[in-house]
Amino acid sequence: MKRFLAILISTLFCAVGWGQISEHVKYLSSEELRGRAAGTQGEKLAAQYLYNSLLNAGLQMLTPETGEDFSIVNGTDTLHSQNIVGVVEGYDELLRNQYIIVGANIDHIGTNILNVNGNPIEQIYPGANDNASGLSALIEVAKRVSATSFLFRRSVVFVGFGAKEKGMAGSWYFANRSFPYTDSISLMIDINSIGVPSDQRPFSYYTGAPNPEINQMVGQMSQQGGYYMPVFGTGTLFPSDYLAFYQKNIPVMLLTTGKDNVSGTPRDTPQRLDYQSMEFMCDFIYTYIREVANRDLMVLRTDNVIFEEPGKAASNTDRIYSPFEVDTPPSFMKGSEVRFLEDWVYKYLRYPESAIISGVQGTVIVEFIVEADGSVTNVMAVRGNDDALEDEAVRVVSASPKWKPGSVSGHKVRVKYSIPVEFKLRKVRK
Repeated sequence: MKRFLAILISTLFCAVGWGQISEHVKYLSSEELRGRAAGTQGEKLAAQYLYNSLLNAGLQMLTPETGEDFSIVNGTDTLHSQNIVGVVEGYDELLRNQYIIVGANIDHIGTNILNVNGNPIEQIYPGANDNASGLSALIEVAKRVSATSFLFRRSVVFVGFGAKEKGMAGSWYFANRSFPYTDSISLMIDINSIGVPSDQRPFSYYTGAPNPEINQMVGQMSQQGGYYMPVFGTGTLFPSDYLAFYQKNIPVMLLTTGKDNVSGTPRDTPQRLDYQSMEFMCDFIYTYIREVANRDLMVLRTDNVIFEEPGKAASNTDRIYSPFEVDTPPSFMKGSEVRFLEDWVYKYLRYPESAIISGVQGTVIVEFIVEADGSVTNVMAVRGNDDALEDEAVRVVSASPKWKPGSVSGHKVRVKYSIPVEFKLRKVRK
């Protein structure tokens, strides 16, 4: 019944669209807000707009209209900014005390004074893509989650972070000072700069450290069809509000189309955004949040790796990298971990007889390290529902031939992977 209602409501929302995305962007990047620099009246107006939007959508607001104030001291100056926080409480009596955080930054870089022929000329940086696009998507997704709250077992917290351009101060304050339940966060989703998709900058998702459960859920939605799916992001991640959560070992998902050469300039205006694609992205974000909210278990927490300066040479041979931090990731038979699963794991995997007799099936999450010499070590099952399945998954991964190792600045390095190994029983037709 709930699935029927979910499909019905999803169809209804798709029919009417995502309402006011373009109107949100136009206001948030308007001349009135003057670039929304942290600590300015423009940022306060944007924060108030977010508060009213979430309140009108039916969210329970956890901050006052003026926001949760925090200060940044810079020399003799003190800058005041604010976070805006609202929650849609889950219906499950047990799981409602676990949370999905959906965030986007409120601020941008403000204005600049140019000297033209001896005359001061003020430039405004509208920040339509960076990040009025993400904040607008957050508002519209919050509306739909609130309207269908009976479909969400876990609670969903929507946060507008202040002072992102001041060292991600708002998200740091939220994760380290104001939100006391960080151990109960299943996933943090950061929506940043989603307005200008292109072949060079497709809608993408990044997880920092490898997280097979996040990847698996994206894959399952892709198989269902009907969604504007993000691709698995590669390359260097730009710093954003996900960092404060990542550093606390909380699973994160950055959703973005990237920043082009117009982002961060006076030409980043509402007219250049692709609103139809943004609506499709909101469909994906809403459905993905619902999938995470209704899982029996929280998203697996893996051992995250601290980000280092891109291109910095590896000075510690014991350091373990994620596949996203290295210049060249390890490869198996000239392919990725997907090739490893297809051409090695599933080729040599044997379904344990005890599991067949008991009718047990499921997914085993296996972690391992590809060493600097290409060998596979430290293989362990970090999640599963049957000892025999876990042992078999570890056996096959441990028997892997050598990979081509990953490298950073020409130095071969150790890289950690997490992969989902699925065991499925097939019915025999008589």
